[in-house]
Amino acid sequence: MNKNLKWKGTLLLAALIVAAAMPLRSKAAATDPAGVTFTVTAVDNRDVAPPALTKADVHLYQGREQVQVADWKRSEKLYLALLIDDSLESSVANQWNDLRAFIMAQPESTYIAVAYNRNGSATIAQDFTTDHALAAKALRLPLGDSGAFTSPYLALQDWIKRWPDSSERKSIILFSSGIDYFRGGFQPIDPDLDTTVEKAEKKNINIWTIYVPDAGHMGRRPFRAFNAQSNLSRLSEETGAEAYYLGFGMPVNLKPYFDEIQRHLENQYLLTFVGDGGKKGKLVNVRVSTEVPNVQIMTFAQVFVPPTQ
Repeated sequence: MNKNLKWKGTLLLAALIVAAAMPLRSKAAATDPAGVTFTVTAVDNRDVAPPALTKADVHLYQGREQVQVADWKRSEKLYLALLIDDSLESSVANQWNDLRAFIMAQPESTYIAVAYNRNGSATIAQDFTTDHALAAKALRLPLGDSGAFTSPYLALQDWIKRWPDSSERKSIILFSSGIDYFRGGFQPIDPDLDTTVEKAEKKNINIWTIYVPDAGHMGRRPFRAFNAQSNLSRLSEETGAEAYYLGFGMPVNLKPYFDEIQRHLENQYLLTFVGDGGKKGKLVNVRVSTEVPNVQIMTFAQVFVPPTQ
């Protein structure tokens, strides 16, 4: 009888220990850090192709704290989208042959899409395809009339929300004056700029911007054009890309811009680190540096750490 009671007591104690441990394990699992992957671009200050970089060549900082790089690799697959404001001066289409050549020069692993910004939304002329000739055929004259005046930021948000979540490389090349005819005014910072940047950061999308004047007269005012270019610059810089413009007039030649963007796309990497996004996920400030001579790293101002599992 005493042996029976002792055995039952042992089983009961074991059961209580297991039951007590289960919530602890669940809690520990809920705070497991999450893997975060984002795109970085190596740039040589001498305007030449930078050398290949390894994981040992780069340093990642989250705020002031250095964070271990969990993975560093090249990725052949790229989703590349062209978003063209329909309000642009139609003469920009005289340079579409160079844009078509840029499209046709992309590797077979690059998926290309073409859309036009009208009425604050992205109207897709060609969805993502590896048939680059098909994408090139989607280019047409911008409408350039007053009915096309829109917001580049709302159009970007509209398209970005339709992109699937993926850690693959993703880029948008935006052709725009940067003028927001919906919600923008004469204030220096567009009211939809920060939201657009955050949505791109969460989707790991670099946004390259090329300034082209639109057909309206309001965009010709120097103060407003300057603010618009500043907003485009910030949009690109905070999404790990570059902005291109030369004064307030129509660019004489877009080909040098396409050539530089192509060089950047050829020198991109996917960096992965482990972070803690808490219960809801959060954006964290990041900085990536290297000690390789003449090389700098472009990347997002912030990246999104998803909720912990």
